[in-house]
Amino acid sequence: MKNLLIPEIKLKQGANRRIKSGSPWVYSNEIDMTQETKQIPSGTIVKLFDAQNTFMGVGSFNMHSLIAFRKFAGDIQTEINEDFIVKKLNKALFVRNALINSPFYRLIHSEADGLPGLIVDRFDDIIAVQINTAGMELLKTQIVNALDKVLNPKCIVLRAESNARALEGLEPLYEVVKGNLPDVVPVRENGIYFFADLKDGQKTGWFYDQRENRSFIGKLAPNKRCVDFYTYAGGFALHTAIGRAKEVIGIDRSETALNLAKLAAEKNNVTDKVSWIKDNSFDVLENFYQDKEKFGVVICDPPAFAKNKKDIQAGLRGYRKMAHLAARIVEHDGFLALGSCSHHVKPDEFFEECSRGIIEAGKTGKLIYQAGAGPDHPVHPQLPETAYLKMLVYQLD
Repeated sequence: MKNLLIPEIKLKQGANRRIKSGSPWVYSNEIDMTQETKQIPSGTIVKLFDAQNTFMGVGSFNMHSLIAFRKFAGDIQTEINEDFIVKKLNKALFVRNALINSPFYRLIHSEADGLPGLIVDRFDDIIAVQINTAGMELLKTQIVNALDKVLNPKCIVLRAESNARALEGLEPLYEVVKGNLPDVVPVRENGIYFFADLKDGQKTGWFYDQRENRSFIGKLAPNKRCVDFYTYAGGFALHTAIGRAKEVIGIDRSETALNLAKLAAEKNNVTDKVSWIKDNSFDVLENFYQDKEKFGVVICDPPAFAKNKKDIQAGLRGYRKMAHLAARIVEHDGFLALGSCSHHVKPDEFFEECSRGIIEAGKTGKLIYQAGAGPDHPVHPQLPETAYLKMLVYQLD
């Protein structure tokens, strides 16, 4: 499609400050919703102008979404097509290959890589794709073709069941568009072998964002009892086991996830020091305290406690409770690692609630490590929401 045929939309008077400052998002209440604008099909690529007819960008438009416009490019001549996606993929690939020495990483991290609404995770020659917006849904064929050109993988699976799709008016998506998808997909991280479920696992099947944080915590493990709550497929647990822990326990309420963790323990020859508990993490935290269990390293990296803005206060209380319960089972001079992937919870809020929880447990200590996601999850400078991951590690007295 040539840009001359692309529909044009306009901002309301005075509503250009956000996008002029570099944000790639425009909210629906900032757009002049004329009758012509309302007729534009969801996901259509449009040209955006402000009220003074100054060009603001090329992007996708969905009048039914709170984020109505998502900017792809700032050049009015840019065509959003397969070639455009190929260029973005190659640019992202260059950075990942420079940073990570194995073909297991997040290749595209949505707005931060210039492809809003698109997530691409690489598992060597298997590619998992999340399409979270109406704009990317209309580009589905071009995305698949571009991935074929750049990586020529054996398998491409499209999978997205997130709330983001529902907010865009889209149904859940699952489609293997190339090759055959195995029931279990190998993953290699920091020299450790894992297994992911790209059919029924969470998100794309694996959480690459914690790679560097897992490596750090693994270094704290030698000769210690370690426990990993919300272990999922064993990410932190196996890092501590490989890190010469004396004993490791992984807890998760998903039997499917724990089966993947057990496979990884066998592959890495650490089954003799790792055990698994299928249960609710909060219940196990309480039981361990009642049984006077103590650990040198305690890790809590739960799913998001605040999935939307109305859940923020409840989520903050949940993080404080988690820190409180977990701090009680940390031995003297042991380590407590607390994670949050709730982008609605700000880093300072997470830190405050975790610190309060530790104090309420009758513990003191010091923060020795504070981090976010790894470099394959870049942050868009004008979108603080993309800095969603928070990891705190304390040493407790």
